[in-house]
Amino acid sequence: MSMSLTDAVKIPETVVEDVIRVRRDLHAHPELGFEEVRTAGIVAARLRTLGYEVREKVGRTGVVGIMRSGRPGRTVLLRADMDALPLTEESGVPFASREPGKMHACGHDGHVAILLGAADMLARLRDEVCGTLVLCFQPAEEGRGGAAAMIADGVLDEPHVDAVYGLHLWSEHLAGMVLTRPGPMMASSDTIEVTIIGRGGHGAQPHRTVDPILTAASVVQALQTVVSRRVDPLEPAVVTIGSLVSGTAHNVIPQTARLLGTVRTFDESLRNEMPKFIEDVVAGCCAAAGASYELDYRRVYGVTRNDAGEAAYVRSLAASLLGPQRVAEQPKIMGSEDFSFFLERCPGCFFFVGAGKPEESSPPHHSPQFTIDESALATGVQMMVALGLDAPRRPSPRNGRSPSGSRNGLP
Repeated sequence: MSMSLTDAVKIPETVVEDVIRVRRDLHAHPELGFEEVRTAGIVAARLRTLGYEVREKVGRTGVVGIMRSGRPGRTVLLRADMDALPLTEESGVPFASREPGKMHACGHDGHVAILLGAADMLARLRDEVCGTLVLCFQPAEEGRGGAAAMIADGVLDEPHVDAVYGLHLWSEHLAGMVLTRPGPMMASSDTIEVTIIGRGGHGAQPHRTVDPILTAASVVQALQTVVSRRVDPLEPAVVTIGSLVSGTAHNVIPQTARLLGTVRTFDESLRNEMPKFIEDVVAGCCAAAGASYELDYRRVYGVTRNDAGEAAYVRSLAASLLGPQRVAEQPKIMGSEDFSFFLERCPGCFFFVGAGKPEESSPPHHSPQFTIDESALATGVQMMVALGLDAPRRPSPRNGRSPSGSRNGLP
């Protein structure tokens, strides 16, 4: 590089202001998974203005911007997810959602704004770029597998991607921190849907019925023994029932009850065992009550597993740019991410950028009160620009995995 990386990632105030403006606009106009038409249109138009090769409708509503430098180097994918959540916003910010029942409650509006800000900076620094950059604006991260849809549409194949990087604003850490870890970082996520089939009747004559609500209650309680008694206590696992729906009246025992839940693990062999553990419980409770059941167990997202060398590289890069006091190792969390689909195909690293406010306890992600400290956006832009400039300069390993964590290509 003809200039130092530290100088290259100094973000002009005009760019920071634009990133904040874009984030607030997207926040006011949230779109759910595979419905991100307005967001995708803004992204595509901005990328074209900046001179990127643009592909639309990749994975239904995804957008890809490609910069081919013509100089030797790896092909690096930088990803931002675009979708909102089905929540009614209660944050009280002046740019709150104008769409009833929809809210950017996880920071994806900030992710899009960050990557568009990085796209702007990388276009200005085009002469410093080597290899090929693939800017991936992904739909439907929140449970609908937008990453898998984009992969199916060839986002990793033309051009062939050598490494992938993604960030997530995280309100549990102070704004401006960068955190990651090697290996498993976020859990797998699978879903369970159970329909318990009893025999309905009058609430005053329970002996003439098979009560699906009582059976469902026993299933909910007994499922907790899957983790406490079937899983090694040193192995993280979660079984949570998030919904129990049944009945329509005070004095009617209904015919059915429906349970919805989630299962989280870090170990693939344990993940494969969980369906049997859960069905054993459901079958036993139903047999004891004289009920029957239908169980639908779906594998959704795999473990978000960072390549060790790439995670060390991202930490080293962040420390060199921001100072070691702003870099830390992220503990494992039981949340999940469909960036896992990218990491199953390519070496790479997923990392958090702190977005919490120092003077208060920040509301959690997926909360109607969720907010971020917008100063975190500049840190996100810096990291994406640094990765866009430096990661393509790193040598491709012969074994298809990442080299060591040394910062190749830095001055």
